[in-house]
Amino acid sequence: MSTDIQPDPTVIGAVSTPPFAVVPDPSSLFPIRARRLRAYAAVSPMKPYLDFVAGIVDAQAETVALAPAPAPIPAEQVARATEFGMPPLDRSVLAADPAFSPTLDMLFDAMAKRPMPEPAAAALSRLRQADAGQRAEIAGNVLAHAIPMEALAEHAFLAAGLEVFATRLAATLDPKALRPVSETAVCPACGGPPVASLIVEWPNAHGNRFCACELCATLWNYVRIKCVSCGSTKGIGYQEVEGGPGTVKAETCDECRTYVKVLHQHKDPSMEAVADDIGSLPLDILMREGPYRRAAYNPFLIGY
Repeated sequence: MSTDIQPDPTVIGAVSTPPFAVVPDPSSLFPIRARRLRAYAAVSPMKPYLDFVAGIVDAQAETVALAPAPAPIPAEQVARATEFGMPPLDRSVLAADPAFSPTLDMLFDAMAKRPMPEPAAAALSRLRQADAGQRAEIAGNVLAHAIPMEALAEHAFLAAGLEVFATRLAATLDPKALRPVSETAVCPACGGPPVASLIVEWPNAHGNRFCACELCATLWNYVRIKCVSCGSTKGIGYQEVEGGPGTVKAETCDECRTYVKVLHQHKDPSMEAVADDIGSLPLDILMREGPYRRAAYNPFLIGY
């Protein structure tokens, strides 16, 4: 592993005014994610797992295309959330939405058509037969980032359903109405943590950083060389796998002793936050040898 403790400055020379937030397009998000996972699978010893997750993402894309759209978040709820500095999408009530269970059923049906290891297939069967209360309990564990090791598959499948539902809800929001809800990196749409951050090269955002929400896929602008976990600007460093392309780095913080990946999408436009977080698992494995703990959350990378 190579270590770079030099600052990672914003590109100088291009003046731009980036948007604060960008809401997802679910119809394109999941196909892009699946393609990126398969690109990693083509050159990775993790190919069986990456292909398995890509199959889950294919099922998510199918569900987005066929499932009835959830009702938009009411304007008064958005206004009230903005007034009190809260995210308008309430994660705690997702599983109680009447449209959530039918979405799960459609997603699980789509997943069942795809090849998977027998233990995963058995877990999916148990989840398809679970009642609303059992599914809500699993959803609560996923949202609380408290996934039991003995039931990883059930929770990963349910997490995929939460992603579909939350992403479709976030897509109904007006990004111009979203506001920061914390001094640290917290999703302005749903209040979740980032899975990673992206350095982008957009027409109105040259070299700016956007954090990416694992749950609802909202992107939000966050200053560079600042810890997304504690907000510190001191003791920020960057580590990467030696000999790699330099597009995925672990941003480390000496104040809270954590790291979250930074993805240099401006160097590789095909990068996608969730897929590249999974595909760059070798970096997480190397980081385990050092003093920093992983702060980002990804239900498909439990244990790292």
